[in-house]
Amino acid sequence: MDYVLPPQPPVAVPVAGSAALFPVRRVYCVGRNYAEHAKEMGFTGREDPFFFCKPADAVLVVADGETGKMPYPSKTSNLHYEMELVVVLGKGGRDIPVDQANECVWGYALGLDMTRRDLQGEMKKQGRPWEIGKAFDQSAPLGPIHPRSVVGTLEKGAIWLDVNGERKQSSDISQMLWNVPESISYLSGLFELQPGDIIFTGTPEGVGAVRQGDVITGGVEGLGELRVQIA
Repeated sequence: MDYVLPPQPPVAVPVAGSAALFPVRRVYCVGRNYAEHAKEMGFTGREDPFFFCKPADAVLVVADGETGKMPYPSKTSNLHYEMELVVVLGKGGRDIPVDQANECVWGYALGLDMTRRDLQGEMKKQGRPWEIGKAFDQSAPLGPIHPRSVVGTLEKGAIWLDVNGERKQSSDISQMLWNVPESISYLSGLFELQPGDIIFTGTPEGVGAVRQGDVITGGVEGLGELRVQIA
């Protein structure tokens, strides 16, 4: 097949303990999925889940044991971290029942939903989409994927984040307003999910700004650590 331009290679994330790579198709993100984070953003209650997307090439792959380097993005003076459990799908479908949704989960990873908060806030005020606040280059640092066949089905476990060694976020993934199978089920009613899709499942309270030189270290119990420096 002849292309006018060479096609871009697929985004691929390493699998922990293996030489295999996991290809990323789409990146979905669940918004305000922890009650205390919803409160700090000015919302309360268990509203229906909502989603936004990042492009697959916004993923910044961080190898196990390494420190990822994320450049401070342009046009912002308020770059925020959001530590998240990321779910990767090995199966997809439409209108997936909640009790079958975990069967779609191939594995889990650690992710950061980096956010240009000032730009996101301005878009909210104007009733415009959030892309410039959420979907910029390298806005989705992602660690290695841990197969569910190895780590089991994650339903609870500590989630945390430090900036320069100081604890900023601390919660448990069991505190999600919409748990993993509920989120997958709801999302599959909006989009036909496919193998290779990944879902950032939301962040707990304690989000805040980082500056050039800061080192972010975060984790979820059983999945190790993700370490990123703002370059």
